[in-house]
Amino acid sequence: MNSTGLLEVTAVRRVTPRTVRVTFTGQGLDALEAWPDQQLKLLFPPPGRPVRLPAAEDDVMRWYQAYLEIPEDERPVMRSYTVRARRPEQAEIDVDFVLHGDEAGPATSWAAAAAPGDVLGRYGPDALYRRPLPSGDVVLLAGDETAIPAVWSLLSEVDNAVVFLEVPDEAEEQPMPGDVRWLHRDGAPHGTKLLEAVREAKVDGSAAAWLAGEAGTVRALRRHLVGERGIDKGAIEFTGYWRRKLTQDDAPTPEDLAEAAEKLGGG
Repeated sequence: MNSTGLLEVTAVRRVTPRTVRVTFTGQGLDALEAWPDQQLKLLFPPPGRPVRLPAAEDDVMRWYQAYLEIPEDERPVMRSYTVRARRPEQAEIDVDFVLHGDEAGPATSWAAAAAPGDVLGRYGPDALYRRPLPSGDVVLLAGDETAIPAVWSLLSEVDNAVVFLEVPDEAEEQPMPGDVRWLHRDGAPHGTKLLEAVREAKVDGSAAAWLAGEAGTVRALRRHLVGERGIDKGAIEFTGYWRRKLTQDDAPTPEDLAEAAEKLGGG
């Protein structure tokens, strides 16, 4: 399946006060292979311009080089998102966008005004980025509101999960297929409630974990599970979906680079 193409909005609905679910259709979505925590790149056009796609390439690095070769004033902004649901018989996917209020970037601003007929570009989902689901006597799933779509998909594959999701308040809870402990920030610093809950959870070295959300919080969770709980690094899958005060356009931090090298090394 060609991993590059256009997506057209067919429906938009607000599923919580801060979450917008956008339904897309597009060529190739009818043949989309399914797996949990399925990522794709969305390409948001500059204001007032149509989406300009890079030349179609099967290799992701060549595709990314073609993306960088688009003139800067025409180059779309690229952001990573999780497929929330897929309906291949209708060539449709759903993607959830968390609205960040005064800190809105290009993706949030687009989602807040999205309407049927709007068009984005996409790269993926690419099986190259498929990560194995960790296994253990218990699987700890922990994240913030940006991790909800991935956790929703993971719960269809895991029947021994302990789940913690931190959201701004009660209104941001969503129906989930498993037993989820919802943690409400209610004005507390981001990640505080999640770290407290995981530290108090009854998990030990025989557990595995999947962690996602703000990068600093994910790092703190992972340090706790490895250093204080004795969980093997190889039993923890982790992703920093976003970075406080930084975007995907900003240079990676030393911590980002170290984690990327560790993932590539398999440890």
